[in-house]
Amino acid sequence: MVQASDHSDKTHVLIVAAGIGSRAGLELPKQFESIAGKAMVRHSVESFSSHAAIDQIWIVIAEGQEEQLDKALGSDSRHQIVIGGATRQQSVFNGLTAIRNAGGAKNILVHDAARPFVSHPVIDRLIDRLGSAAAAIPALPCVDTMVQISDNQLYQTVDRDSLWRVQTPQAFDFAKLLAAHERFPADENASDDAQIFRAAGHAVTVVDGDEALKKYTLPGDFGGERTLNMRQIRTGMGYDVHRLAAGEDLWLGGIKIDHDKGLVGHSDADVLLHALTDALLGTIAAGDIGDHFPPSDPQWRGAASARFVEYAASLIAEKGGLIHNVDMTVICEAPKIKPHRESIRRNIAEILSIGTDQVSLKATTTEGLGFTGRKEGMAAQAIATISLEEV
Repeated sequence: MVQASDHSDKTHVLIVAAGIGSRAGLELPKQFESIAGKAMVRHSVESFSSHAAIDQIWIVIAEGQEEQLDKALGSDSRHQIVIGGATRQQSVFNGLTAIRNAGGAKNILVHDAARPFVSHPVIDRLIDRLGSAAAAIPALPCVDTMVQISDNQLYQTVDRDSLWRVQTPQAFDFAKLLAAHERFPADENASDDAQIFRAAGHAVTVVDGDEALKKYTLPGDFGGERTLNMRQIRTGMGYDVHRLAAGEDLWLGGIKIDHDKGLVGHSDADVLLHALTDALLGTIAAGDIGDHFPPSDPQWRGAASARFVEYAASLIAEKGGLIHNVDMTVICEAPKIKPHRESIRRNIAEILSIGTDQVSLKATTTEGLGFTGRKEGMAAQAIATISLEEV
């Protein structure tokens, strides 16, 4: 049960994922089918949850789809579930009503789960526009010749200069959208919320859309090659070393570990997070950790290395990137990493706003060889994989 509270200054997202996807001809409802390595609905959830301006995510599903959603998102996803209605409009209205009952919101973004690749720049444009307008939608101009067809024959050509392709997410003043839905005739149907908003007499403004926001509808849309061509896959690598010394705290992956020695460095010397930061920066060719957090700068003395990882992740998000997974290895003789592995994985997943199944952590020794073998220090290496919109 969601407890009611005041959210009048918050921005919420309502992801509509209640369909059965009959036109797609798939075994599962399309929102739960795998696209680019993960369930379609998960892409949207991860993009919104990693955006600093989004306060709460609500997901509308059909009755009986709870288990499928849990499997698609994993246990780490923080969201509220709403059961939808017989039509898209009814499903959105159910979601808006649930948000109102939980305290409401200032702004609401309504998004179709069938458009998985929503980027932070699109979210930014929509939220920025709500500062001066009650509604904003992303749209792209039509570049193909547009025609009307009748009985499988060309009827007439339509002037494409006045035609635009409307996408989601669509952003609204929450109270006004809820009121528009309440007044919308029960015997009418609308394919998106902008139609309902305009029917209530409100203006709807337009921001630049995104080609990556295509809607997955038909069987041919789910081919792996087409999906991967929409985004550029990038990999970054990181490596770091720190000396061990008595009297220092030992931080690994943002977790403090009891040990007779700790790592020495200008910040908290978290060798694992430093390697991860470099890997993330490497995915977007943004230099290394020393370029952004030089050890000569006193403001970083003793700083928590999670701040460095969060910063690197924010640079990726600003470019519209999505973090798909990170894989890390700690190289040391002691302490044993395995007892701390799961807590470290969970912490890094939280820092990056991704699932723990996207965070891999391993440990190895050098069998007594080298500085790590002599227990003089620890090393770590990391690899990060992201995707970016094709330019």
